[in-house]
Amino acid sequence: MFNTREKKERSLGTRLFLKATRSASPKAAMVRRPSRPGEHGKDRRRAPSEFSRQLAEKQKFKAAYGLREAAMRKVFQKASKSAATTGPLFVSLLERRLDNVVYRLGFAPSRSVARQAIGHGHMMVNGRRVTIPSIQVRPGDVVTIRPQSKDNAGFRTLNESLKKNQTPTWLSIDPEKMEGKVTSLPKDFDIPFDIALVVDYYSKIVK
Repeated sequence: MFNTREKKERSLGTRLFLKATRSASPKAAMVRRPSRPGEHGKDRRRAPSEFSRQLAEKQKFKAAYGLREAAMRKVFQKASKSAATTGPLFVSLLERRLDNVVYRLGFAPSRSVARQAIGHGHMMVNGRRVTIPSIQVRPGDVVTIRPQSKDNAGFRTLNESLKKNQTPTWLSIDPEKMEGKVTSLPKDFDIPFDIALVVDYYSKIVK
């Protein structure tokens, strides 16, 4: 049986790496069964409408960041009210969420695992224990693993994997200290989505 997260990837037709290391392995559902799930998954489909393209791109975006619809709309509403360009700011706000930063730094293999680690109190920002995944980090913030948690199974062998992790340009990592730092606001986004379609979708429904 395929996990429901992997079914979501098959339904959207793209790899979103929702299952940590499994998504990048030959065992991934998108590798073993790239067709859409269901009896008629292999059937040819008609060309999608503009709205369906916008909806599909939004669904990919939402699934990748692992957020509920209400949370996505709240972030978009904040971005759309700013004088800055909505699309890049929308992505920046999502990237600055603590759960995403923990994932990007390599402290967790997926955003869902990062949320769990934060919720269990394993992460610290500027020396203070935090339990809210949606906290927005700022340039200069230092993200570390709580000292009492470093012997946990999920963190015990983290030192070596951190050395291989590709950290975004706006973050830095010290593998020896297992310490990450936000060096600037998010930039050079490496996301496999068409943010313009996502903005077009939310522009119609978020006021």
